Amino acid sequence: MFVGAALALALLGCRAQTEATANPPAAQAPAAEAMPPAELDGPQTGLETVPLTIKAAGKTHRLTVEVARTADQQATGMMFRESIADDRGMLFPFERPKPASFWMRNTLIPLDLVFVRLDGTVARVAANAVPLSLAAIESGEPVIAVLEIGGGRAAALGIDETARVSWPGGPRG
Repeated sequence: MFVGAALALALLGCRAQTEATANPPAAQAPAAEAMPPAELDGPQTGLETVPLTIKAAGKTHRLTVEVARTADQQATGMMFRESIADDRGMLFPFERPKPASFWMRNTLIPLDLVFVRLDGTVARVAANAVPLSLAAIESGEPVIAVLEIGGGRAAALGIDETARVSWPGGPRG
């Protein structure tokens, strides 16, 4: 039971695990820097935005996404957001490909999570993640980034494992 609790604590609120917490020892709590700041009571603001392109189902879709680069930004993710526009999202880029695990702690809206491989192809789409759920949402393989968009948007845009995702500094689709 303690191992299960430690694993649950190692997951981050609709955000990725950090290297330090990806495989915590069973007898040790995850690193404090992996958790969102204790004083957090609203959505994070002021993140860098970049254009992101998705080629899916024979069409090209352009989004503007916030980039969660730092451990704190990734730990906070989309927490406390009450809405997300159809042409917006949040990108969680990693320095190198790694297995990613997210949860929906303090995330108030359903999201689609698009797990992106190093070459820009889609490894997996986790559709309509349940708000406030503590269940792990796993990439299933090493990925270079995770894109979060509004729940149902992936299906509406035809995003599946045949899609390609690109952004400045990331894979070129």
